[in-house]
Amino acid sequence: MPETEEKKNESRPPRENRGGGGPRGNERGGPGGGDRGREQRGGPRPGGGGPGGERRGEGPPEIDLEKLIADSLYLDNQAHIVVSRMRDMDSGTKSQLRRLYNAVRRATRAAESERQHEFVMVRARLAYTIARHSLRSLDALERLLLQVTRKNTARGYERFRDLFEAIIAYNE
Repeated sequence: MPETEEKKNESRPPRENRGGGGPRGNERGGPGGGDRGREQRGGPRPGGGGPGGERRGEGPPEIDLEKLIADSLYLDNQAHIVVSRMRDMDSGTKSQLRRLYNAVRRATRAAESERQHEFVMVRARLAYTIARHSLRSLDALERLLLQVTRKNTARGYERFRDLFEAIIAYNE
């Protein structure tokens, strides 16, 4: 019978051993495996994982649309904050940001009667990208875009585009 037990264990797929006491369990963040595997999967980092010990679950601070429209320095400051959070939290690529920015530019150039719809679709694309690539640092942009589309003013759309352009520039 011992031969049957050995053969049974040899034919077992590797996924049944995950998190166990075997040598592969430790590589994946299993018992005694440290945080290496958890960080690669995008799990919470020890110590909060953000500036000032902020935890990922709390999300980025809100961007005030009225201040964004009225104050260019506020816009610049918010762009720096988003880029800094991206570098701390996410692994978003420049090409992902460029594609989103190009969609924002196209939506800004749309006819006035179509502009709100175009920005709603940009928001959907942004939400998909955030979820697909775990880009939690862009949550504030998604919430801001919701405010912009609800307000539905040309100035709001232009300022959102300007903010996105500054984010692209500072992320280079």
